[in-house]
Amino acid sequence: MTVSDPTGLDAPGKARALYEARRTRVPIAPFTDAEPRLGMAEGYAVQRALTDLLLADGERVVGRKVGLTSTAMQRAIGVDSPDHGPVLASTVYRDGDALPLDRFIAPRVEAEIVFVMGERLLGPGVGPTDAARAVAGVAAAMEIVDSRIADWRITLADTVADLASNGAVVVSSRVVPLAGLDTRLIGMTLTRGGELVDTGAGAAALGDPLAVVAWLANVLGEHGVALEPGHLVMTGALHAAVPIAAGDVWRAEFDRLGPVTTRVTAGAEVAA
Repeated sequence: MTVSDPTGLDAPGKARALYEARRTRVPIAPFTDAEPRLGMAEGYAVQRALTDLLLADGERVVGRKVGLTSTAMQRAIGVDSPDHGPVLASTVYRDGDALPLDRFIAPRVEAEIVFVMGERLLGPGVGPTDAARAVAGVAAAMEIVDSRIADWRITLADTVADLASNGAVVVSSRVVPLAGLDTRLIGMTLTRGGELVDTGAGAAALGDPLAVVAWLANVLGEHGVALEPGHLVMTGALHAAVPIAAGDVWRAEFDRLGPVTTRVTAGAEVAA
């Protein structure tokens, strides 16, 4: 028996379209071209349906990414709050790993601060101090954002539906304790092949990266979902996203946290 959708959203159908775009690397038109009134709530309904499809394939959620944490990015897309999506196990790379370009459609790199959860954190009522107590530490990271929506013509509903434009994350193995560390003041430089591309600081992420963790715990808590021990929390770009290309060597270096590096290849490398 087919269950009717009284909202007319067809979240399963939209999720399937995004699922196929991820599989084939062929982008689709924005949902908001045909349905301009779609908003954040509809985007998250599609995101949940898409996540279910990926989990059914054996994927695992190992954390969360938060986007639109800077004032500049919020203004660019016309919103006044961040968005979030899952971090999937298959998309996590270690410091120094090769990053195959053929996994993506239109990838861009962002340097970010990532927290590793040490304790379960469930909203509501979570503040930055609560978040600080719950995290095991902080590390250097880069996120590769990608869009299954053609030409990055995204509105809020489109990017939320598309797992907040997730692509991959590259995470340092060095996790630094928070004691004596003000994450707002962590400076960062991003280089490509040794040449400076951009700079940033932790305060670009909602004024305090720990405020991002608190925001996420409270938003997820509305649905009974917690941040679990070992989960990664990507706290948002500290600069404008930059397109990547095969042959690039990207390095983000953070005060107190150290560097994280990735080398972009045309495709997956096969061991001899």
